[in-house]
Amino acid sequence: MRKYRVGVLGSGKGSNFVALADAAAADPTIPYEIALVLSDVAEAGILTQARNRGIAAQYLSPGPFRTRLDPPTEAACVAALQQAEVDLVALAGFMRVLKDDFLRAYLTKVINIHPSLLPSFPGLEAWKQALEHGVKFTGCTVHFVDPGVDTGPIIGQLAVPVLDDDTPETLHARIQVAEHELYPAVVRALAEGRITVRGRLTTWL
Repeated sequence: MRKYRVGVLGSGKGSNFVALADAAAADPTIPYEIALVLSDVAEAGILTQARNRGIAAQYLSPGPFRTRLDPPTEAACVAALQQAEVDLVALAGFMRVLKDDFLRAYLTKVINIHPSLLPSFPGLEAWKQALEHGVKFTGCTVHFVDPGVDTGPIIGQLAVPVLDDDTPETLHARIQVAEHELYPAVVRALAEGRITVRGRLTTWL
């Protein structure tokens, strides 16, 4: 039986990719597999982590823009994912905004994990934003990707308490532990067809 194929885009060390890949490798009942890893950073750790696991990994030069891929690179990214017969695109620390052509190619098939309880603290360094605002709980969110920044329909969340002696580093580390639990669970549910989306409402079956 064909497994649900996931393509992962990342720019950094790839800890969420590792969580996804290792969860699938450890449990034969999990119905997804990582088919391809793409990065906009030639020396990104995520590429090394993928190659160490025998997973196809490719660097795509991002072009001249700082916050997005240039159109030829975006088209090459879509072509590589389609050639790998990817069913879902999971962003794992991917530091560029995907534009309309990419999202049209994978309509409601791109997800991201963000280190806060959205809609609170979108954007960069959300754990620092949480500390600065003095909240008692933050966490992580998996959401569908739309043309905005961290604005797509929310799929799942896990809360993390903010401790009195937390630093940005300690809080971020605990949020990452939650991310590594939540992301594989969401991808598994998507692979099993247990999540439906209507507008901004997502439902787990």
